[in-house]
Amino acid sequence: MSNIFCSSFNFCFFNMADTKGFSSIETPGYVGFANLPNQVHRKSVKKGFEFTLMVVGESGLGKSTLVNSLFLTDLYPERIIPDAIEKQKQTVKLEASTVEIEERGVKLRLTVVDTPGFGDAIDNSNSFNAIFEYIDEQYERFLQDESGLNRRNIVDNRIHCCFYFISPFGHGLKPLDVEFMKKLHSKVNIVPVIAKADCLTKKEILRLKCRIMQEIESHGIKIYPLPDCDSDEDEDYKEQVKQLKEAVPFAVCGANTLLEVKGKKVRGRLYPWGVVEVENPEHCDFIKLRTMLITHMQDLQEVTQEVHYENYRSDRLAKGIKGKENGIKSDRIDTNGSTQVGVNSVLSEKDRILQEKEAELRRMQEMLAQMQARMQAQK
Repeated sequence: MSNIFCSSFNFCFFNMADTKGFSSIETPGYVGFANLPNQVHRKSVKKGFEFTLMVVGESGLGKSTLVNSLFLTDLYPERIIPDAIEKQKQTVKLEASTVEIEERGVKLRLTVVDTPGFGDAIDNSNSFNAIFEYIDEQYERFLQDESGLNRRNIVDNRIHCCFYFISPFGHGLKPLDVEFMKKLHSKVNIVPVIAKADCLTKKEILRLKCRIMQEIESHGIKIYPLPDCDSDEDEDYKEQVKQLKEAVPFAVCGANTLLEVKGKKVRGRLYPWGVVEVENPEHCDFIKLRTMLITHMQDLQEVTQEVHYENYRSDRLAKGIKGKENGIKSDRIDTNGSTQVGVNSVLSEKDRILQEKEAELRRMQEMLAQMQARMQAQK
């Protein structure tokens, strides 16, 4: 009897100990929906994040240096820079470099697509075809993976953002810049960047920025628009977004060298007349560009998914449906009487169901029109 009493007492004790963590309720009427963002946060941190950045511009504008400065890593440790003779024969090719970056437990799979050879030839009329083909290939691959059986582990290599580097030595946009951005703005988020801003004075940078924005508007080029702030946002965040919008196009310079200035280690470039600090907002827009990229990384991915990818997907499906209709018409001409057999051989099950739904919808519309006509006749 005593053993039974002890065992039952221990059972009750362990049960009370197990439920101790569930007995604390913060306030009466509190259910716990406020913890849903924490669940999403834990799941996202465990899964990690993916981001693909494309850098486009002429050789010698500091694209690789800027990317390495942005993410504090070396993406091109084994790159061999071609000499002048090799550059004459070089065509546009795309190089994708992927690196895993971890910061405070958050993992980022960063893919940077570089475009060496762009704009280096005398005739650049076909220099951007390889870039367009690469972007469409990534959309097509994602579409095929999304339509396949295994949709759990889809690798997203779609281009989420494109830094387009503009030379600081001109007086605005070149014809190549205008033509490229006009063809690219419907496929990817474009962020214009003025390279090597340390070559210009502050007045020259402001003048060049105004000229570039005027040309972008006059040619109807759509660059990535920073989203507007909600009314309930913090004033500091509103001011930050306002400054980022005013800084477009971003005048930047990159550097991977640490220099000592006034007893502090800074990342910059040493000149006979002084030091250009990369992370000093008074010297260039490097910090603003990095802030824009990091704080709006999720929005860049959403715009890619909801706008650019959906446009490609709808065009791709429309072309597929037109191709099937042309195949049906050719079968009708070839069979000479065996029309139904040709149609059934080409139409898939989904197309057949879709046609049945459309026929049913037309019948319902006809019935509704008849009912409306009868009601008007009775009046």
